[in-house]
Amino acid sequence: MWGFANDITNPMVAAFKNILLISNFESSLVQFAFYGGYCFMAIPAALFIQKFNYKKGIIAGLVLYSVGCFLFLPAGYAMAFWAFLVAYFIMTCGLAFLETTSNPYILSMGPEETSTRRLNLAQAFNPMGSLTGMFIAKELILARLNTATEEERLLLQQTNPDALAVMQKADLDVVSGPYLVLGIVVFVFFIVFMLSRLPQNQSGDTTSSTSSIFKRLLRNNRYVSSVIAQAFYVGVQIMVWTFIIQYAELELGMSKATAQGYNMVAMAIFVSSRFICTFLLKYFRPSSLLLALAIGGIAFTSGAIFIHGIFGLYSIVAISACMSLMFPTIYGIALKGLGDDAKLGSAGLILAIGGGCLMPPLQGLLIDEAHWFESLSSVRVSFVLPLLCFVVIALYGYRTSKSAQT
Repeated sequence: MWGFANDITNPMVAAFKNILLISNFESSLVQFAFYGGYCFMAIPAALFIQKFNYKKGIIAGLVLYSVGCFLFLPAGYAMAFWAFLVAYFIMTCGLAFLETTSNPYILSMGPEETSTRRLNLAQAFNPMGSLTGMFIAKELILARLNTATEEERLLLQQTNPDALAVMQKADLDVVSGPYLVLGIVVFVFFIVFMLSRLPQNQSGDTTSSTSSIFKRLLRNNRYVSSVIAQAFYVGVQIMVWTFIIQYAELELGMSKATAQGYNMVAMAIFVSSRFICTFLLKYFRPSSLLLALAIGGIAFTSGAIFIHGIFGLYSIVAISACMSLMFPTIYGIALKGLGDDAKLGSAGLILAIGGGCLMPPLQGLLIDEAHWFESLSSVRVSFVLPLLCFVVIALYGYRTSKSAQT
C-alpha cells in the first residue's frame, strides 16, 4: 500500500509542472511535502508505539493515510497547489506511522540471525504495489491529461485565461480521482486491522527511559552511519524514479506516458532484483552485497550523465537493479542487536527518508539552472546528485563489511 502511494506520486512532479505552469523546482515540492511527512511523524510514531503497541501504530497510520487521500477532493476543487501539498504531507504522516511500526515488528518475528533476510522478503512485495501505482499513473492519469504542451498553455494563459482554468480543473480532477479511490481502499484496511488480532512481538526492555534509549542509539556508530546512509539511499531512489520522465522528455522528446513506461520497466527490474538479492543473502553478507550494488549504481549513474540518447536512458533504468537491496538491508544492519531499542531506532531510519524530501528539489533546481557545459544538458548534469549518493552508500557498505556481524 505504501509502495503504491510512493510510485503513483513520483510522476505527479512532471504532471503538476505542466498543469500549473510551474518550474521543476516548484513541482519538486510534491516530493518535499510527501517525504516531509516521514520526517515530521517518524519520532512521534516511534514514541506512540513504545507507549502503546504495534497494532495501534498500524491503525493510526491507516487513519492518517486515508484522511490525506480524501483531502485531494477539496484540493482539486480549490485548484490550489499548496492544498495538494498538505494532502501529500498528511498522507505520508500515515505512511511514517506504518513504516515505523511494521519494519521493527517484522524484525521481531523470529530469530535475529535471519532478521535482515526476513525484512528483505517482506519488502519484496512493496515494489508490486509500486508497479501498480506506476501503471495507474501512466494509464489513468498521465494518458488522460490534456495533451496541450507547456508552450500552448502559456499562450492560452495570455489569450484566454478562463479556458486555461477549465483545462487545469479537468486535469486536476484526473489527478485526484485515483487518490480518492486509494483513500477508500485504505479505510477498508483500517477496518480489517481494527477487527484483527495480531501476534505480539517478543518482549524487550521496558524499563529504559526514552532519553536513555536515544543516548544509546547516538553512541552506536553503526546505527548513526546507517541513518546517514539511509538518507542518501532514499534520496537517490526518489531522484532516479522522479526525473526519469524529465530525462526522457528533454533528451529524447518522449511523452510523459511513454516515459512512465520506462519507469515501469525499471520497477519490474527492481522487483526481480529484490527477490534475487534476497536469495543471495543466504550466501553473502548483507554489507558485502550492498557494497557491490553501490558500485554498480555508480557505474550506471555515470552512464546516465555521460552517455547521450537512449543508452543514457537505459542506464537510468538499470540503476533500479542496484537499488533493490538497499533500503531493507541498511535497515536490518542498523537495528540488528538493538532489542527493544529498535522501536525508537526505527524512527531514526524513517526520519532518514527525509533524503527524499530534500534531494529531489535540489535536482529540480539543477535541471532549471545547470547550463554549465555545452556537451552536457542540465538534466544529465543533475544526475551528479544521485552519483554522489551512491558514493556515500558505497563507503558505508565498505565500512560495515569490515564488521563480522554485518
